[in-house]
Amino acid sequence: MSELVRMISTDGTLTVIAVDSTDIINRMEKIHMTSAVTSAALGRLLTAASMMGAVLKGRDHSVTLRLNGNGPSGSLIAVSDSEGNVRGYVANPVVEIPLNDKGKLDVAGAVGTDGTLTVMKDLGMKEPYIGQIPIVSGEIAEDITSYFATSEQLPSVCALGVLVNPDLSIQAAGGFIIQLLPTALEDTIDQVEECIKGIPSVTQMLTSGMTPEDICRSVLKTFDLEILDTAKPEYRCNCSRERVTKALLTMGKEELVDMANDPFTEVDCHFCEKKYRFTSAEIRKLAE
Repeated sequence: MSELVRMISTDGTLTVIAVDSTDIINRMEKIHMTSAVTSAALGRLLTAASMMGAVLKGRDHSVTLRLNGNGPSGSLIAVSDSEGNVRGYVANPVVEIPLNDKGKLDVAGAVGTDGTLTVMKDLGMKEPYIGQIPIVSGEIAEDITSYFATSEQLPSVCALGVLVNPDLSIQAAGGFIIQLLPTALEDTIDQVEECIKGIPSVTQMLTSGMTPEDICRSVLKTFDLEILDTAKPEYRCNCSRERVTKALLTMGKEELVDMANDPFTEVDCHFCEKKYRFTSAEIRKLAE
């Protein structure tokens, strides 16, 4: 089961959130049958979305991350609720490209760097909050950091990782986000930078048996931290026949009448691949 923890320094200068999203990303890989590099890319985006969703206040609040860098993977989308439960989609789940110059999965090569990261927060207002930045690196963690600095003026450090096994299952996945609060002292940034120098990768920490709480305390070893809250997020799709029916109604009468000529209409959910079948009689009734 995936695990998430959010902590605050006792001096009130920063917060840190960390998640072990291994089970979530394994579920994603089974649903979308992603290749190794797209598992890493969408896995990182889902991990970031889970942490960003977990800080939302309202039960019905949500955050959507859309990454479109014009790379071979196409658009990537990750959606999280306020408990950190996520669902995601990648336009092209199977991308086969060489490793990067560090011998690692080339996430930036799959995602592309000519495009934007869009963050949409539905906070129950009339209009959602939308922030958009140019993609910085395509490696996703740097892009999330840039988004916080540019759109929310929050000095942050983000680290994300997905370790894919040779059989394409996920050995480890997770991440952390450190954010300075307005009460941060002048030397807090220097202290954080000193803390994160030379730390192991997120996947190294997870495969060594560290929990999200261990990771928080390890990356901020000179800070005294206390737990704000914990969660057990999962890959969770909220699709239903009712939602699909409402979506079909938005297509308009003319198109529905045309669809009713077929004996059956099948609608697939992009996020979980669940199929919803409607008979021609049901489609005609919607048209009416």
